[in-house]
Amino acid sequence: MNDPAFTAPAAPAAPYLRLRQICLVAQALDPVVDDLCAVFGVEVCHRDPEVGQFGLHNALMPFGQQFIEVVAPIQPDTAAGRYLARRGGDGGYMVILDTEALPRWKAHVAAIGVRVAAPLALGDYEGLQLHPRDTGGALLELNTTLGGAAMDGPYWPAGPHWQQHVRTARVAGIAAAVLQAPKPGALAARWSQILQRPVAGEALALDNATLRFVPDGDGRGEGLSALVLHTRDAAAVEAAARARGLPCDDGTVQVGGVRFVLQPA
Repeated sequence: MNDPAFTAPAAPAAPYLRLRQICLVAQALDPVVDDLCAVFGVEVCHRDPEVGQFGLHNALMPFGQQFIEVVAPIQPDTAAGRYLARRGGDGGYMVILDTEALPRWKAHVAAIGVRVAAPLALGDYEGLQLHPRDTGGALLELNTTLGGAAMDGPYWPAGPHWQQHVRTARVAGIAAAVLQAPKPGALAARWSQILQRPVAGEALALDNATLRFVPDGDGRGEGLSALVLHTRDAAAVEAAARARGLPCDDGTVQVGGVRFVLQPA
C-alpha cells in the first residue's frame, strides 16, 4: 500500500511555474539510482527510451509529487558526458520546471536572447531546454503536459503510472534547488530575467519551491550543487546513507555528487 503523499498547497491558478523535476548526471546509472532509492526510501517509476536520442539512459523516482531523474551516457561524445568531464564527476545537471503553456515562454526567451537548445514534443508533452551558455548555472527546461495542472495529474516525463510509485515515509518533496556560481548575484539576476520572478536575498520563489544562488563552495565551478528536501524521517535517511558508506553530516547526506539537506517537512 502506498504511503500518503506529501500534502502540498493547492495548485495555483494559471499561469503557474513549479519545480517539478531535477536531473542528476552520473558516469554509471545504476549505482546512483540504487543509492537514491535505498537512502530516501523511493522507487523508480519510469525509464524513458526517448532519452536514447541524446545518447543516454535514465531512471525517474517520485519525491512526493516532484521527481529526481538520473541520466548517464551510453555512448561517447554526449553533452552529458562533456558535462561530467567539465565538473569532475557525478552531480546536478538540470532544473526542470512545468508551466501551463509554452507560447508565452517561447516569445519571452526569444525576446531576451536566450536560445532554445532542444525543443521537445511528444504526444501531450512539450518542452524547451534552454541553452546553458545563455542561462548559466545549470541546464534549464520549461515544459508542459496536457491535463497536468494538478500536481497529482499527468506528467509525461514520469510515465503513465507514476502515482503508483510514490513513497513518502522518509521524504515528501523538494523544497529548494541550490545553484552555485562565482557570482551568485549575477546568476540570480539572469534567472530572474528568464523566469520573470523577483529575487529576494539571492533566492527566487517558484510556486512550490525556491531556487537559491550561492557562492561556489566546492571548487567544481558553476552548477547545481544541492537540494533541500521536505523530510519526514531524517534519522532513517542518515542511517541508510551511513550503511552504504555515503558522506553524511548532521542533517545532510551526499548522493551522486549532490548534497541533500534534510529539512523537516
